[in-house]
Amino acid sequence: MGQQEKVSTSLAGAVSEGISASLAAVDAELDRRYPGDPGTRQPVHTVYVPGNVFDAGTVRSWGDQALAALDEHAPDAASFAAVLGLSDDLAEDVYGRVRAKLEREPIEDLRVDFEDGYGGDDEDRDAARAARLISEAYAKGTAAPYTGIRMKCMEAAVRDRGIRTTDVFLTGLLEHGGLPEGLVLTLPKVTYPEQVTAFVRLLEAFEKAHGLDAGRLGFEIQIETSQAILAADGTAAVARMIGAAEGRATGLHYGTFDYSACLGVSAAYQASDHPAADHAKAIMQVAAAGTGVRVSDGSTNVLPVGSTAHVHEAWRLHYGLTRRALARAYYQGWDMHPGHIPTRYAAVFAFYREGFETAAKRLSAYANHAGGDVMDEPATAKALSSYLLRGIDCGALDTAEVDALTGLTRADLDRFAAPRRGDLTASAE
Repeated sequence: MGQQEKVSTSLAGAVSEGISASLAAVDAELDRRYPGDPGTRQPVHTVYVPGNVFDAGTVRSWGDQALAALDEHAPDAASFAAVLGLSDDLAEDVYGRVRAKLEREPIEDLRVDFEDGYGGDDEDRDAARAARLISEAYAKGTAAPYTGIRMKCMEAAVRDRGIRTTDVFLTGLLEHGGLPEGLVLTLPKVTYPEQVTAFVRLLEAFEKAHGLDAGRLGFEIQIETSQAILAADGTAAVARMIGAAEGRATGLHYGTFDYSACLGVSAAYQASDHPAADHAKAIMQVAAAGTGVRVSDGSTNVLPVGSTAHVHEAWRLHYGLTRRALARAYYQGWDMHPGHIPTRYAAVFAFYREGFETAAKRLSAYANHAGGDVMDEPATAKALSSYLLRGIDCGALDTAEVDALTGLTRADLDRFAAPRRGDLTASAE
């Protein structure tokens, strides 16, 4: 063995202890505010259905309509690939996976809507009916993995109605078997953090009334107003909203058309790739980073209906916007029509299939401390694992093929995707 190097220090241990003591509050604040991604599945889209239209067959109906659209306008892999510009090596695989997804799980996240577009007079009745139908669907195994409601906002004109609908719906779920694991609530048109706090108080009161665990009910915050991005004092209000949710916020959802209109963007230019949209979503993304709150992109209102030429044009637009969002790390969006979901899944599946082999080999090299043409750090390994896990969760990738190429199990991927804060910091040094 070689000569052991002498190591000398100049500072007493008390210096380090003193510094650590001075930063104890900061350490605790970092852990509280930035716990990291929850490690759970994130749906690739959210579908909104008006409360007076939603019924027991909604999920299957959307899948059947999407399949019918493919049969009529792109009956085989070659025709679908030609519309979207898919490469020959992806065409058959993506098309087959899209059809299988539409048959097996056409909607990943369903929101019964009691806000925009809801025209029923008897909201109590429809909210109670939604609770019953959702409970029955979960019991039968036919529900979307994530399901819930969007109530009216906390502004004065509709506040009481929104509170009552939330109460009716949640009470109905408890009466019909309990709160499902995939339950999601969406609070729209938030302008001030205090409105988020008020909704937290509402959910706390409901939990106490029914003896539920504190924090059982979480919710998404919909970003549809300029005040949600930039407050009157110049601060990023959306960051304060995450804090105001007191750990209950699960997502920030961008509302393309309300937000665009709020800024005065004319109807013809309201789109998720408008510079105003990019600015808002970038602020949302930075505010949410590390907090465990996920960001969702908006939607397009160009519907793939009518002639085949128009359907193809709408499909190309939707596919392009979805691919653009994925490249910007917005892994979820809204779909407004059954005709949108074939291109939602095509874009998502192509995104993960195209990058699968490279990501798997890089992660395998990192896990096995092997050399390569890219030197990755723990944070990149986290991103690579998250990429593969999202691909598996949505059906773009198969667990067996990921295992075969990486040599890692699902548990291994989960471990890489959700390291402790100290692991990332220490390993990077």
